[in-house]
Amino acid sequence: MDLKQLLASSDALPSVPEVIGLILSELNAEEPNLIRISALFTQEPVLAARLLQIANSARFELAHQIRNIAEALAVVGLLDLRSLVCAEAISSAFRQVPKVDLNRFWRYSRETARISRMLISNRRLNVTAYTAGLIHATGELVMHLGMPQAMEQFNRRTPFFALQRSQAQREAFGYSYAQVGAELGRIWRFPEVLVDVFEHHDAPFSRGNYEPLSGVVHLAVWRSRAQELGYGDADLAETFPDEVATALNLDMDQVLERGGVQ
Repeated sequence: MDLKQLLASSDALPSVPEVIGLILSELNAEEPNLIRISALFTQEPVLAARLLQIANSARFELAHQIRNIAEALAVVGLLDLRSLVCAEAISSAFRQVPKVDLNRFWRYSRETARISRMLISNRRLNVTAYTAGLIHATGELVMHLGMPQAMEQFNRRTPFFALQRSQAQREAFGYSYAQVGAELGRIWRFPEVLVDVFEHHDAPFSRGNYEPLSGVVHLAVWRSRAQELGYGDADLAETFPDEVATALNLDMDQVLERGGVQ
């Protein structure tokens, strides 16, 4: 199945919950209506709680606590809002994926998100870095839903968290979970910065594009997968992405230190 056929499959792309879809649509408008967005947020308690958590984080250094959605929307920028809603869209849409251990998948994804946030040097991108790490591997879920038999066979040859998994998928199918995730992001009108990370994080220098956030997620993915695979010192040293780390002025010790268990 080629990429176009995969993305045309109704099995591969579940629907975004209605309220989340309405919020995304409003956020993508030329002039988003914050009053309407505020009303929609009140219909999604989990999303509203996360928004308040972000608004009250140390990042904004506010003198008082934000207690309502309207105030939170005034504090949190549109990019962070879009990132937050994109993450909720993914987690709400992909609640069941046969042959995928979703508990382990989201544990790995949360760890990648945490490390991405620790590695990012630009505090303004803190929330976006976390979101990019959290949903960077969504393409895997699309592939498992859209072509379950092919993926089951592929998984027997290449473990789910193998560092070479993206390359092995490109050799087997002509595309990888990274490109699938990017196309999903375009279909659902995710922010361009997230789409770029989806598409390039697996090989930041190989497609004529280098976005620092893609490099950050690449390093976070390496660290998280190494943890899942139980790598020791020798394996870590052998597989460390030196070129990407150098571009970000990081070395292996720094990545391991910032990506340590908390």
